[in-house]
Amino acid sequence: MKSYLLPQFTVERDASRCSVCRACIKECSFGVHYYDEKRRTMGTHEERCVGCHRCSTFCPTRALTIRTHPAKFRPNANWRPECILDIRKQAETGGIVLAGMGCDKPYRIYWDHLLLNASQVTNPSIDPLREPMELRTHLGARPDRLAVADEPGAPDAPLTPQVSVEVPILLAAMSFGAISAQAQRALMQAAQEAGTLCNTGEGGWPAELRGFGRHVIVQCASGRFGVDADYLNEAAIVEIKIGQGAKPGIGGHLPGEKVTEAVARTRMIPPGTDALSPAPQHDIYSIEDLSMLIYALKEATNYEKPVAVKIAAVHNAAAIASGIVRAGADIVVLDGFRGGTGAAPKIIRDNVGIPIELALASVDARLRVEGIRHRASIIASGGFRNSADVLKAIALGADAVYVGTAALIAMGCTLCQQCYTGKCAWGIAASDPKLAERLDPNVAARRVVNLINGWSLEIKEMLGGMGINAIESLRGNRLHLRGIGLEDWELEVLGVRGAGT
Repeated sequence: MKSYLLPQFTVERDASRCSVCRACIKECSFGVHYYDEKRRTMGTHEERCVGCHRCSTFCPTRALTIRTHPAKFRPNANWRPECILDIRKQAETGGIVLAGMGCDKPYRIYWDHLLLNASQVTNPSIDPLREPMELRTHLGARPDRLAVADEPGAPDAPLTPQVSVEVPILLAAMSFGAISAQAQRALMQAAQEAGTLCNTGEGGWPAELRGFGRHVIVQCASGRFGVDADYLNEAAIVEIKIGQGAKPGIGGHLPGEKVTEAVARTRMIPPGTDALSPAPQHDIYSIEDLSMLIYALKEATNYEKPVAVKIAAVHNAAAIASGIVRAGADIVVLDGFRGGTGAAPKIIRDNVGIPIELALASVDARLRVEGIRHRASIIASGGFRNSADVLKAIALGADAVYVGTAALIAMGCTLCQQCYTGKCAWGIAASDPKLAERLDPNVAARRVVNLINGWSLEIKEMLGGMGINAIESLRGNRLHLRGIGLEDWELEVLGVRGAGT
């Protein structure tokens, strides 16, 4: 059956520059470029191009340019080109249209409609170059009160376990198999160097990376891949994954072709078999069930580690978060619908869930009204693009944020959204060992550390401009935010005043 799909990109080759070195053939993992022996020229299969820009970046003579294909459908406000292309794909495959990364639809990005306050005279600004600025953050439950015994030398009341990070920026869950071993090593190494934490995702924890334990969060997801006593005890935090922002309400699926020997060994499944995570955790059908798992994990780790619960940002996230805290969780993780993923049904990624900004504000407000906000930290996740997004999230009530896509972009990702194919030309989400070797973990880690350091410096500058010398003073303080271009109901949900008021 002839394909009716037009190329998404066009590959322009400057013949006057091209030296026919064939480097583009070597660099392209999707088979776009080829050498025509008869004509002794280079050719392209444009329909295979995904716009990753690997070939144009590494072309030694800069002969290649990748552009969006100029072909256009007749304009139709209802039947947009994307709708037509998705229908044609399904007409040819009979399957679900998959996509990587987060929702790319032009829904309102609330971070861009929130402005930060600045201090000037009565509350002067602070110079972060000459005065200390505290970004250290403590994750975990806080006691209702701290009772100190009267007798000299008597111990204080016991504190719940907490984990400290030097910056409120954590590296989000990305599992081994969804990303390469090199990429996961780079993220863990970056977390160690930056004094923060990296999440293993639900794919287990390779034995050779266990040395990063003090800087690692491990997941206990529905598939229980790689979960054993050592896995839990060698980590800093244990996270129960119930939902994910990119695909709320459904499970995970790592195709068998991505389950290599190493991935299979880590996940404790046979090589080449699909790694399927059920939509629900089959031992959690109520808050009481969740509480049993939380305390089972605390028991398994000798009550020495905080236990987090991750949910997708959905309409009743505030009520769910309240139940999670009352069930004994030390940390609530909220993942918004712009959260990235290696693979998700495109229709779910783009139509299910709500923005992290609205969910975060709702959850923080609900926990404060119920008087239990101190019993758990909140980590926000899902599409953080810069340091201002991070600071605004903290003002809305987050203790820290997870950064995933931004970290991958720092490592070289160009958001071609083909992670699920395993053909990542940059080696980040590659299954082929030869492709994965393109990513140097040391270089990638340095780039991620540089990103975190750069954002940290910007956060200190913004805090100084607000007259604040410790990020703890901004947490949940929405008086430092003003909304612009928002409806009254949006300002009400966010708990933020309009600009100029």
